Amino acid sequence: MSWNAYTDNIVGSGYLDKAAIFSADGSGVWASSGGLTLQAGEINALVSGFTDPSQLQMSGFHIEGVKQFCIKADGRSIYGKHELEGVIVVKTKQAIIVAHYPAGIQAGPAANVVEKMGDYLISVGY
Repeated sequence: MSWNAYTDNIVGSGYLDKAAIFSADGSGVWASSGGLTLQAGEINALVSGFTDPSQLQMSGFHIEGVKQFCIKADGRSIYGKHELEGVIVVKTKQAIIVAHYPAGIQAGPAANVVEKMGDYLISVGY
């Protein structure tokens, strides 16, 4: 199965419009759906944020050049919000899932989709 099937599944939920899966160290993109593209500095900030979330909590972070207000940051999940849109980032053993939800979508159902995908990837060793 292609990694794009996972990002397509996230976008196909109807709660998220863009998703990507990166290696856990941020060195490579495994899949992307909906045109989500991160700059090297953006993924590196997320990778660092899983170890030490204090910088994200103080200053926020950027996704596709848009500054996100950090709502949650811990060793598993990072949530960001910009106006009526937001992002959900979940770390598994070997991957980082980044997904964007558009205006008009509630954060809770969007987060549920991404967190469940993270749980699934962890359950199969990723």
